[in-house]
Parts: sequence; C-alpha cells; structure tokens
Amino acid sequence: MAVQLNHTIVWARDKQASASFLADVLGVAAPTRYGSFVVVQVDNAVSLDFLDADDVVHPQHYAFIVSETEFDEIFDRIRERELSYWADPGQEQHGEINTRDGGRGVYWEDPDGHLLEIITRPYGG
Repeated sequence: MAVQLNHTIVWARDKQASASFLADVLGVAAPTRYGSFVVVQVDNAVSLDFLDADDVVHPQHYAFIVSETEFDEIFDRIRERELSYWADPGQEQHGEINTRDGGRGVYWEDPDGHLLEIITRPYGG
C-alpha cells in the first residue's frame, strides 16, 4: 500500500469561518460537518478538518497545487477580497507572485494567520 495523506487538522478561532474562507478562496465545495469538525475537501482525496482551538492558534503552512486556470481564478479572488499576498514564505515580497520552476506561486494568510499557498508546479520538479 502506498502511503498517502488523508487529512490534517487545522486549528482555528472559528472553525466555520476559517473553513468557509478557505473553500471560498480556493473555489471548492462548501465545507461539511463531520462530528465536531468542519471539513474542506480538496480534489486529491485529502481533507482539511477545521477544529476550534481552546487556546492560541499556532499558524501553519498549507500549499495547494492548482492548474494555471485555477491559479488565475484563485488569485482573482485574493485580489477581490483585498488580501495581502506575497511571492515568498518569509512575506518579504509583498504584492508579488513567484515564478519558481517555470510555474507560478503566491502566499496569503487566512483569518487565523495560517500561511496558505497555491502553486502551479511542485518546487524542485
């Protein structure tokens, strides 16, 4: 059996708001409930399962590979929402995208400070 990522827990101050934010920006199906989780399903059978944090949310990084067309659509939604975005994970290249490895990539933050990223090609590929 191949080892595959199935899901990850994303801690949030408001799981419904954070899950809805991600689904809306990425343009995927609306979140669903599973027990105490609010689940965002992405296309490769991996889900991000949002759960309310009891204390401080420690920001994590989540990256998504998208097509060139999807990149344009998601990037449009980022700009329409007037979200800050960067070309780099250190958030030093504000208002820019990157073109590493012949693709495009951009980073932005969710309401809890998680650093989200879309790329059109895997890095180093």
